[in-house]
Amino acid sequence: MSLYWPIVLAVCADIVYQISAKSTPETLNPFASLTITYLIGAAISLVIFYITSAGGNFIAELKQINWTAFALGLAIVGLEAGSIYMYKVGWNMNTGYLVKSIILALALIVVGYILYKEQVSGTKIVGIAVCLLGLFLINK
Repeated sequence: MSLYWPIVLAVCADIVYQISAKSTPETLNPFASLTITYLIGAAISLVIFYITSAGGNFIAELKQINWTAFALGLAIVGLEAGSIYMYKVGWNMNTGYLVKSIILALALIVVGYILYKEQVSGTKIVGIAVCLLGLFLINK
């Protein structure tokens, strides 16, 4: 299996996601839209579960769920509502997402170091400096 297919999938899905978030009607309550989004996502996920799990037992799988499924659900609502509101308050697609992604990358370096003991090399520190310079230039 290719190392890159998950990245390609995530990038393609994120492009569609950002276009959809920016195109959400201004007057629509984002949580009404997200309710439909999650119902569709749940249905598609269930279908894909059965396609990828020959003879899969969904109930047996549910017994293995821990706190992470609930945390992911909460995080996804925050991500999506944040993105929709980001566009509603006037961020452009080419800067809002970039600013969010840079701040996220910087935060994940810290989280990776603290929680998972991931190394912070000299090149990562240079990358952090470049990201901070980029944030400064984008917001200038």
